[in-house]
Amino acid sequence: MKSIWIVDDDQSIRFVLEKALLREDLPTRSFTNPREVLTALAELSGAGDDDGPQILVSDIRMPGGSGLELLEKVKQKLPGLPVIIMTAFSDLDSAVSAFQGGAFEYLPKPFDLPKAVELIRCAVEESQREEVAEERMAAAPEMLGQAPAMQDVFRAIGRLSQSNVTVMITGESGSGKELVAKALHKHSSRANGPFIAINTAAIPKDLLESELFGHERGAFTGAQTMRRGRFEQAEGGTLFLDEIGDMPFDLQTRLLRVLSDGHFYRVGGHNAIKANPRVIAATHQDLEQRVKEGVFREDLYHRLNVIRLRLPALRERREDVFALTRHFLQQSAKQLGVEPKRISDAALQQLSKFSFPGNVRQLENICHWLTVMAPAQVIETKDLPPEVLGAAPEAAKTAMPQVAAAVDQPFEAAFVPLKAVPVNDLPSGSHAADANGWEADLEVETQALLATGCTEVWDVLSRRFESKLIQTALLNTRGRRIEAAQKLGIGRNTITRKIQELNLE
Repeated sequence: MKSIWIVDDDQSIRFVLEKALLREDLPTRSFTNPREVLTALAELSGAGDDDGPQILVSDIRMPGGSGLELLEKVKQKLPGLPVIIMTAFSDLDSAVSAFQGGAFEYLPKPFDLPKAVELIRCAVEESQREEVAEERMAAAPEMLGQAPAMQDVFRAIGRLSQSNVTVMITGESGSGKELVAKALHKHSSRANGPFIAINTAAIPKDLLESELFGHERGAFTGAQTMRRGRFEQAEGGTLFLDEIGDMPFDLQTRLLRVLSDGHFYRVGGHNAIKANPRVIAATHQDLEQRVKEGVFREDLYHRLNVIRLRLPALRERREDVFALTRHFLQQSAKQLGVEPKRISDAALQQLSKFSFPGNVRQLENICHWLTVMAPAQVIETKDLPPEVLGAAPEAAKTAMPQVAAAVDQPFEAAFVPLKAVPVNDLPSGSHAADANGWEADLEVETQALLATGCTEVWDVLSRRFESKLIQTALLNTRGRRIEAAQKLGIGRNTITRKIQELNLE
């Protein structure tokens, strides 16, 4: 197993971590400054991979250089290496810079040794998991899917690879119909020809005919030159007609004629043009129903529906969410030019339970959002967007400070930081505005505790009051402590101490 590299000029820190990690059967290698680390990394080029680090744990301030500078240089050499930055509470601003530089996590000093070992072990497990994921990603095809329904799609693509037959792809919006069309083209005998796609629902009716068939110069106002249409552009290749169910009825007639005899006329033209693209159509609509409604030609439907390929919705292939999520996180990071973020198993489990009404496209957007918005390099459950957490109603409640005043809720849920919201500013009809409801609840709770003979009423109620304030603020800020402290009007050291005292970890 690769070793844990520890970088700190303090010998006692190195010694304590070495002994604790060795007890956990985690090999270590220690350095006193960043220069030694960079020298060791330079020597790795001729050595085996097993000599490299599994995790790098570095102090942030050392006589021989900055931990942040070391982080930047290490990431250039080993972009996938998890780096844990050790820092004092007074260095939290530097910790933010560490996260921006791609740090896995920060470890505040003085640290609790068991928690430090737990964090390092978590980083090791994540590193091993990512190594396996990267190996799989390197060999991943243009489409991912282990679910039986997707395997059926792959088999169909294989069978159709040597055929020029027209294919109709059906499936919900965002399920990846264009990817299937591209795969059909890539694995066909026309792979060297062009792949031309057009969304018939996205182009105004007046322009769609020209887009499909082209136009001659002077055919209409603005047609200053001759233009080849998509049918001509796709000659010898594949023409993908997306959302075919939304094509205007009069254009359906022209399309049917082209599919029947392979000839068409440009808009304003008089000479027939021969075209021979393979046509693949796609729709999220029920074409049989649209035929019954008289808005889609039955003869065109039968012409297109030679082979039908149904693409399953993402909720029908939940086992693929894991691989797709990791793929999209890698893809988003590459697009944005940042370090790819990792995602915890708990967050993946929560994500896989989501219904994904927008299918694979929605998952891709969520991964893009997480790449930008998740505060740390490892995405936890709390970092997922509200629609995934099922917390949309809760998010609406916590959008304003006054929302904690609630009718018919337990005593603990009724407290609000009233300093920020004068009673007169509360919405009319709210529990607090009508009769100081939370104060009345406090009085009832106090009387109940006094009646039991409790001699610690102040401490009991104060702890519950503070717990609810902090929990509500953390929910509002999605777990970001510094922001929660600012909203509550307390210091960041205070909120950290209170979280520990109240066992809110």
